[in-house]
Amino acid sequence: MPTRPTASDTPSWPPSPIPSTPPVADSPTAYIPQVSARPTGPTGSPATPVSPAGPDRVAADGPEGFAASGLGRVPPTAGWDRYADPSTTALMGAVPRTPAPEQTTGDNPADPPEPRRGERVIQLRPHQTGEGYKSVYSELTRPSFGSRLRTGVRVTGEILITFGLVVLLFAGYEVWGKSAIVDAHQNELTDQLAQEWAPTDDPTVVPSAGPSVKPSPPVRGKPLAGLYIPKLDKNWVVVEGVAQEDIRFAPGHYPTSALPGQVGNFSVAGHRNRATFWSLDELGDGDPIVVESKTDWYVYRVSESRIVKPTQVEVVAPVPGEPDKKPTKRMLTLTTCNPKFDNYQRLIIHAELDRTQPKSAGRPAELGG
Repeated sequence: MPTRPTASDTPSWPPSPIPSTPPVADSPTAYIPQVSARPTGPTGSPATPVSPAGPDRVAADGPEGFAASGLGRVPPTAGWDRYADPSTTALMGAVPRTPAPEQTTGDNPADPPEPRRGERVIQLRPHQTGEGYKSVYSELTRPSFGSRLRTGVRVTGEILITFGLVVLLFAGYEVWGKSAIVDAHQNELTDQLAQEWAPTDDPTVVPSAGPSVKPSPPVRGKPLAGLYIPKLDKNWVVVEGVAQEDIRFAPGHYPTSALPGQVGNFSVAGHRNRATFWSLDELGDGDPIVVESKTDWYVYRVSESRIVKPTQVEVVAPVPGEPDKKPTKRMLTLTTCNPKFDNYQRLIIHAELDRTQPKSAGRPAELGG
């Protein structure tokens, strides 16, 4: 009677490695023991394989009888040596690795991933919607409330930037450009005035004892006198006339007012720019204003400063503020626009003649003479 094989007769599990070249990790094939005919027992029936779980358990017949490692069927109690023979092995295709499933945010794995923050998904092909067909072109060019708002803000910003640049350019011209132009014209007027005041008589000829010739009236637009304000460290050549073309580059003399040093009101108008009467409001009572003529220096002292409306033209009358009164004083009046960069008011400076000094005595002390 045949006996059941014991645990000592059963080969150790798992079996020792097959003495052949081990397959590479990524090799497409793997070696497994060849399954041969099951050994039979003494009665001619196949021997029952032993389960690797223990010596007292019998392995199940059929495909489930293979070991979990996939190396082959659990060997029977005898004849295990032939399974270690490399010549008895066969090739079997390696099972490919299952790729890791992609993580999707939706419930359906086939759904496309949701766009990240700041991204916008636009379908490339036209598709039917409730509003009609949509395409990439229509999505990118169709105006929306946000696009209209952004366009309005952009256009407004560009307009404001352009306006600011224009204002800056105008301010730069008023401060530096116009000053340079006025200075250049003042130099030309100074040369013209020096030529007019140059002596024309021959010094060897004795002047006649007849009556002196009355000086000719000033010509409009031509240089008339010199004007100095020591406190502001400014001086100009005054021209005849107060029209815009006359006072464009120089202060102008009101044609109907008195001349320098005469009884009445010698009135002069000038623009409120940095090259002319920009700081006229800094003058105070007693500050000197010097006027130069062909033969004399006239030193005036500031007596009053005030702001009036443009229609109050009586400030340049022979008696300021009293146009019907006969003058008895020798006055000087300077007028300019007020406030700065505007002209809805007029700044008025009144001064009275303090003294007269011949040019042959040199420059007055107020000018450093």
